[in-house]
Amino acid sequence: MGAVTTADRGERAPKQDRSRATRQRLLEAAVACLAEHGWAGSTVSVVAERAGVSRGAAQHHFPTREDLFTAAVEFVAEERSTAIRALFPDGAGDDRQAVVTALVDLYTGPLFRAALHLWVAASNEEPLRPRVTELEARVGRETHRIAVELLGADETRPGVRETVQGLLDMARGLGLANLLTDDTGRRDRVIAQWSSILDRILTD
Repeated sequence: MGAVTTADRGERAPKQDRSRATRQRLLEAAVACLAEHGWAGSTVSVVAERAGVSRGAAQHHFPTREDLFTAAVEFVAEERSTAIRALFPDGAGDDRQAVVTALVDLYTGPLFRAALHLWVAASNEEPLRPRVTELEARVGRETHRIAVELLGADETRPGVRETVQGLLDMARGLGLANLLTDDTGRRDRVIAQWSSILDRILTD
């Protein structure tokens, strides 16, 4: 077996780059399809066409439909977590309303819509359910951890953990309300009220 040459390594790198780029296009297309068409209308073929790749290339990266869509929602969830951290590179300080607003924004837009379709599908599709349940538990833990960190919450104090979880539950509810109508006005008032509550509870 011959030695791997510099030329071989140079050729492999562009192939790996193309493979990563193809995978990312598929994940982004899957989230967009799920948000727009729901589970029933989001097949591997539809996603592959939207991503501009062949069905075979899609199945090379994601052998099953369930692989594709759970990976897609997880991928974008991680991207959104990174984006939230980027909003507060030096921490949020005392601006808890900015943190609450950023957390609520996690539950609006195409990611949440796609995740919702995946939840509904998982309630009816037995093979999908354990994968989505595990994914949501992991995403939920990460979101909770980010919230605690940005809010400067001390969860050793009684009631603080429940308050942070209540904030995230409220944010999810606002996201659901926003699916049908533009709920911006009410959302802004609720965010202001929750920020006031958090200021009292976390600084007492």
